Amino acid sequence: MPELPEVETTVRGLARYLDGARIERVVLNRPDLRRPFPQDLVQVMTGARVTGLTRRAKYGLIHLDRAQSVIFHLGMSGRWRIDPEKQDTHDHLVMETANNRFALCDPRRFGSVDMVATEALEQWPPFASMGPEPLGPDLTAEHLKASLKGKTQAIKLCLLDQRIVAGLGNIYVCEALWRAGIHPMKRGGKVTKPQLARLVPAVRDVLEASIRDGGSSLRDYAQPDGELGYFATRFDVYGRTAEPCHRGDGGIIRRISQGGRSTWYCPVCQK
Repeated sequence: MPELPEVETTVRGLARYLDGARIERVVLNRPDLRRPFPQDLVQVMTGARVTGLTRRAKYGLIHLDRAQSVIFHLGMSGRWRIDPEKQDTHDHLVMETANNRFALCDPRRFGSVDMVATEALEQWPPFASMGPEPLGPDLTAEHLKASLKGKTQAIKLCLLDQRIVAGLGNIYVCEALWRAGIHPMKRGGKVTKPQLARLVPAVRDVLEASIRDGGSSLRDYAQPDGELGYFATRFDVYGRTAEPCHRGDGGIIRRISQGGRSTWYCPVCQK
């Protein structure tokens, strides 16, 4: 599943071609993805000018000059293609400007497209209960300490809770916990303030590194221009079962299951 860096990379890639452009044509090649497309999506988008593109958690937002914002989620296998040479059978939403063609391709159709009044975005149900953005100023050790107080759930699972931090996914939580030296099974309420003070910059660092690398190209993900992200070549723990820890501490990376997902960690340097 594309995670926050992949969505951020997608939004930045689209913005280079779409920001400020007028959408001249919109075509839906099926009625739905994970859920139906908004009924008036084509009508509102056609002729609208794009006033900006942003990201919230793992959602991309295309803001229009008609006081509406189109919200897309890439699901498990979705990606935007810019000026594709030929149409793909999984190009479910296509929009054209004077200079470019944009296709939302989603083979497994676990993605979604919604449209919300721009002024009501913060109240949109998926956004209303979200925690702070991990790359924003509101993610602090103090916020985590208060949010984790009394939590008996493992810190790995707490960080995947979108109410605590918005947009963190499995890959980057594993990597951030390794960088901060925190055991993924440690109870959330038992993580110390000094550990949380290391965790916040670790989260930011790993996300920013992945964004610089264009994301992690696992399975179907690619950037809008077709380029593959290469952060996966820099993983310290994710997917490295039985390999030596990069810290050179003699630890061997282990894989366990938490909440139905795989977790990788070093038993020596993560306490």
